[in-house]
Amino acid sequence: MRQFRATMVIPAIAGIAMTIAGCGDAAGAASAMPTMPGLSVPAAAPGQDAPVATDTVAIQNFAFAPGTVTVKAGTTVTWTNQDQDPHTVSAMNGSFHSQTLSTGQSYRHTFTTPGRFDYLCTIHPFMTATVVVTP
Repeated sequence: MRQFRATMVIPAIAGIAMTIAGCGDAAGAASAMPTMPGLSVPAAAPGQDAPVATDTVAIQNFAFAPGTVTVKAGTTVTWTNQDQDPHTVSAMNGSFHSQTLSTGQSYRHTFTTPGRFDYLCTIHPFMTATVVVTP
């Protein structure tokens, strides 16, 4: 009977200890992660990628890539649908809206004023991205 208790109690204690060890802040967990040569951790969470200085956006795999672009005022941004499904490019503030884009079709918009322009595909509203316009 004593051996039976030990085989039940020791794994339970180990499980509790592992659970407690996992309770901490994200920064502590990240700093405790081992590193491996050639392995990199993304700088931002998925969908929250760092701004990219470009004037072209690909619509592929039901996403806008890159998710955030930074351009100077006066720049024309071009979106091209590389998916098999149709998509749109529509500003959440109503300042621009494309027609439905079939595979291979593009939409262009010139940004004349600085600001942050969040947009989405109205057909697939989970597809969102941002254009940041600088002076």
